[in-house]
Parts: sequence; C-alpha cells; structure tokens
Amino acid sequence: MNLTSHLKSPAKSASHDPRPSILLRTAMLSRGLRPHARRLHATLIRGYIIGPSDPISNLRPVIYDDAVSEPRTGVTHPYSLREFSGDTTEYQWEMQRQQLDAYNHVFWTDSNLRFNAAKRAFLDSLPDACSAEDSEFALSEFYRRWADQEADRQRAYSAEWRRRNWASVLLGARLAYERAMERIADPFGGGRQQ
Repeated sequence: MNLTSHLKSPAKSASHDPRPSILLRTAMLSRGLRPHARRLHATLIRGYIIGPSDPISNLRPVIYDDAVSEPRTGVTHPYSLREFSGDTTEYQWEMQRQQLDAYNHVFWTDSNLRFNAAKRAFLDSLPDACSAEDSEFALSEFYRRWADQEADRQRAYSAEWRRRNWASVLLGARLAYERAMERIADPFGGGRQQ
C-alpha cells in the first residue's frame, strides 16, 4: 500500500490503520492543524481583548478574560452565589492588574492633557511672522524644558509602576505555582476549576 492510498480512500485506510498517514500528518502539521490528542487536563483557552488606543492617554485598554462562564442552573437567587469562590489570591491578582491599568491610564491622561495644553499655549505665544525653522527651534526648546520640568514626576511614576508591576508579577507567579501544585496533588480532576 503506498502513502497516497490513505488520502484517496479514507474509509479503506481507517479499517487497517486508524492513525493518519505520514503524508496526511505532514499536510496537517504544515497547515498548523494538530491531530487530536487526549490530555489529562483540558482547560479553557483564555485570551485578553485589546481595545483601540484612548485618544488622550494613548494607552490601549485590556479586558482580561479571567471569568470562567459556568452553566446556568434552574435555581435562581437574588445574589451571585459564585461571585467570590473563596480564592482570595486569584481575586487579589485580578484586582491588582486592573488597578495597575487604571493607575497608568490616570497618569498618562493627566500628563498628556497638561502637555497638550502647555504646547498649545506655547504655539499661540509664537509671533505670526515666525519662520518654520525658528518655530522648530522654539518647539525643541519647549520639549527640552518640558522633559526637565517633568523629570521628577516621571521618575516617581516609574518607581511606583515598577513596584506595583512586580507585586502583580509575584502574585501571578504564586497563583500559577498554587495551581500547579493542585494539579500535581489531584491529577485527574476534582480540584478547582480554572
């Protein structure tokens, strides 16, 4: 039996060998398709949604896809009984990421609003008869003074951002470690849903 016979008559080849032929597997892999493989844990694929940049802060908002949608039951309740699952580490990590994003957004919105207002006022103060070369030189001086004026504020922001970011990274690593230990302790389920 040649290699192409698996491709021409799949029903015939399935009775002899249930695995895809070498040629078919090569074609699947070249297209990015993987043959189905059984796994110990099938987890929900999560992804973050990145939005368009904010017109003032120039930051792109992130919507974190952390919540696992759970099947609806017939029981209704006025409050969400599963809103807080008791895992404070995961909840704290989610909150830290959102607070860090909000901190960045507030800082850059304020900074950009102040910069644009100062730049507009500076450009309005230039004489109308100013040549393009003179206005470029004046703007470069404005940018230098602005950077000097904002240096302390920028350093304070950067230090605080690094502190908060490392706290979030460490908490995320701790959460990943706890999840790995749960999988090792109970490899066939029964543990917490991810």
